[in-house]
Amino acid sequence: MAKRIDKADVVVVGSGAGGAPVALSLAEAGARVVVLDKGPYYTVSDFSTDEVAICRRDFWIPWASKDPHTLRKSPNEDAKLTREGWTSQCVGGSTVHMSGFTYRLKQSDFKLKTLTGGLAGADIADWPIDLKDMLPYYDLMEQRVGISGQWRINPFENRSRPFPLPAMRPHPAAQLIDSAAASLGKHSFPTPMAIISKAYGNRGHCTYCGFCGEYGCETTARSTILATLIPQAEATGRCEIRPHSMVTRILVDDKDQASGVEYLDAEGKPHKLEAGLVILAASAIESARLLLMSDNGRFPKGLANRSGLVGKNLMFSTFGKGTGIFDREKIAAKVGTEGMDLPFLLRSSQDDYWNESWSQPLPKGGTHNFLFHHPNPINAAVRLAMDSKWKLWGQPMKDRIHRYFHNELWIEFEVFGEFLANPNCFVDLDPSHKDNMGLPVARITLGHHPVSADVNRLMVRHGMDILEAVQPKAKKVYPWAWANTTFHLQHGTCRFGTDPAHSVLDRNCQSHDIKNLYVTDGSFMPTAGAMPATPTLEANGFRVADSIIARMEKGELPRS
Repeated sequence: MAKRIDKADVVVVGSGAGGAPVALSLAEAGARVVVLDKGPYYTVSDFSTDEVAICRRDFWIPWASKDPHTLRKSPNEDAKLTREGWTSQCVGGSTVHMSGFTYRLKQSDFKLKTLTGGLAGADIADWPIDLKDMLPYYDLMEQRVGISGQWRINPFENRSRPFPLPAMRPHPAAQLIDSAAASLGKHSFPTPMAIISKAYGNRGHCTYCGFCGEYGCETTARSTILATLIPQAEATGRCEIRPHSMVTRILVDDKDQASGVEYLDAEGKPHKLEAGLVILAASAIESARLLLMSDNGRFPKGLANRSGLVGKNLMFSTFGKGTGIFDREKIAAKVGTEGMDLPFLLRSSQDDYWNESWSQPLPKGGTHNFLFHHPNPINAAVRLAMDSKWKLWGQPMKDRIHRYFHNELWIEFEVFGEFLANPNCFVDLDPSHKDNMGLPVARITLGHHPVSADVNRLMVRHGMDILEAVQPKAKKVYPWAWANTTFHLQHGTCRFGTDPAHSVLDRNCQSHDIKNLYVTDGSFMPTAGAMPATPTLEANGFRVADSIIARMEKGELPRS
């Protein structure tokens, strides 16, 4: 363990997917690193599968009454308190309770403006780097954390080597999705997962309990930051993790150099930590909030905000879902009973990721992820009640829940779609609402570009086509959500680029204005991509770390 210090070479604000890879790499390179995280440092003994305690309390994210964001649909509305926009508050960030879907961005993600020529009402920008710049770091990320998957079956994958671990065991109904997709000329493939399918390092393999998304992993088989990069960083002896440490201001000297941070401990006591380099990775919303709260005489609009773009171009992921309700006995008769209790369907399709045959102004659809409805009983009861338009209760509700768990198999798909940056979606400081520390909260103004919504509806229809093609046929196939928002997948607010007038960061996620300040969470992304960004944030963190180490070796940044 690293010794507690008041002056570090590097301070990293946030210990999740964007912060931990940088902290680990710099500690391994010889820097003294302190990671500050607002939340607690959980261990496996803190986790359970208690749906009430874990999913329906403030275990991961705070109550809106205590530590809120605010949300409005347009600049003309009053913003209301909300829990939306939080990804997590704990060491390891939202990776600790993620499902673990692990996809790589495509070439089209990096050149969306060039490929489309731009879209009216959208603020699309090409990335200042290319897919080839990211590929070696995707490989490195997968090795360091442990990713399972099957190579050379997805015709649209971007990789030149096998996954570190073989694919997880799928439920036998996966072969029905394969056949249905093939009958429509589409390709389904085993979903790559941040779960280890066999022993990896000092971690044991998955036990297939099925309680992944929304829960902490009680066996460390899920490749969370908490189970992988955090202990690796601490093992260097040069990286200290400080939980319950809420950073309230980034400090800058009169030479426009970051000099450290101010933070509050668990009792609300203020502290100052000096550092030669500041890495900000608190989430796209919270990083923007912190930069805006760190305004001073030299940066009156907020730190690193001479472009005026901090908080702008906020993106989430468009969300759609469809459901097929199948007879469990008929499925078993078709595929056999072996493996019918396995929790993962493990199938994805990316045939519509980029489809120029569409009569859409945006030929980018996204990713279909096929999976089972969550096994939580309370969640299931609420879903059944909602589907009945709240008419089910009492014994009929008990009977319906029994059929759900014993007689039916619910196969669903999620659509991860491109959320187009637009002027009506941004984050700023709420002028009226404060958190429990008396600090202004992040105000989210949520505006969807109509093309994003239209494409998402089309993707939901295509997903339903696959479910309707499954044999034996479903008792019912219906859309459950479309053109919605996945708030925990967030990007933008500090986009990177080559022109300081039109971006906040350079190609290495270094502030144009403050040369020893970096932002490595999803803030840097100029386009959201049509998939969860967590693997990209982890890979990019390793990429940025290499650029910082190169600067250290040249003597441009301090290293003990």
